[in-house]
Amino acid sequence: MLQENKAAVLRYVEAFNRGDLDALSDTFAADALIYGVLGWGEVEKVKPIWRDLIRCFQFNLQVESMVAEGDVVAVRYTERGKSVVSFRGGPVTGRSFEVTAMEWFEVRDGRIRRRWGARDSAAIFQQMGLPPA
Repeated sequence: MLQENKAAVLRYVEAFNRGDLDALSDTFAADALIYGVLGWGEVEKVKPIWRDLIRCFQFNLQVESMVAEGDVVAVRYTERGKSVVSFRGGPVTGRSFEVTAMEWFEVRDGRIRRRWGARDSAAIFQQMGLPPA
């Protein structure tokens, strides 16, 4: 079961890195809830946020470590991106960023039921030359 849960999270990471929103959505259970720094909600509510992040910042997640116990999977990433399109009216800087990010997943029956995410948003803004949000 632990390997299956890790595999579900890896499918999420791979879909995110490809920018494949349909595949990304498919990694979640129908009643999944997603919690992050830009808000929370069901997949359909969060999908536009993912779309904008991927499009505007060319996000890439590199798994550095992954731990599973029961139905929980915790992941530490190196998260990289580059400002290439305006995000929510902000300027395009063309600058890159690299931060550590963490996500915690609850997985059941091969699907993600809950996801909590945290990253150093202040460092992202600083590295991109933007004022703090």
